[in-house]
Amino acid sequence: MIRVAAIAALALSAVPASAGFQSPPPPPPPILLPPAAPAVPQSPAPLIQSACTTADYRAFDFWVGEWDVYPNGSTTQVATSSIEAMFAGCAIRETWKPLKGGGGGSFSHYDKERRYWRQAWVDSNGARVDFDGGPVDGKMVLTGHWANVIGKGQDGLIRMTYSKRPDGSVRQHGEQSTDRGLTWATSFDFIYKPRKAGEK
Repeated sequence: MIRVAAIAALALSAVPASAGFQSPPPPPPPILLPPAAPAVPQSPAPLIQSACTTADYRAFDFWVGEWDVYPNGSTTQVATSSIEAMFAGCAIRETWKPLKGGGGGSFSHYDKERRYWRQAWVDSNGARVDFDGGPVDGKMVLTGHWANVIGKGQDGLIRMTYSKRPDGSVRQHGEQSTDRGLTWATSFDFIYKPRKAGEK
């Protein structure tokens, strides 16, 4: 009996301690995803071309800049003028700031349908004048009908000639006619000098 008991005890000692417990199932195999497709290079967005690139649109570019304005032949400044190219070169905006009195401004653009330049001027006196014209011998010449320019009830034609000078300045010569363009007399004559860096 002792021998049988010893054999039984030996058999029991051979049973692992974990007998009677179920082992957890093995983890599922990892899911293998297909390799990512190589990145397709994106073409750059096409550049939007301005519609105003021909020489006709560039005829007035010489006026663009920041200017101090003087009467022709005088050293006394009377105004500053900021002339900006706008809307991808399709228009030119003028901001006229006299040192004394009210200001004004204009928009100028080339009318491709009519094939001439147009300028609309508005000032702090309530004046609204439409000019039209174009380049003549390298100068920009614009003419418009200005109501009450001579006096109340007395209209006139104003012709403005802009010309670039060798020193980089721009001359704006204004002439007035009271006989529908038969004769002309100077009404103003300004020199636009480039504003020095740092000036306001």
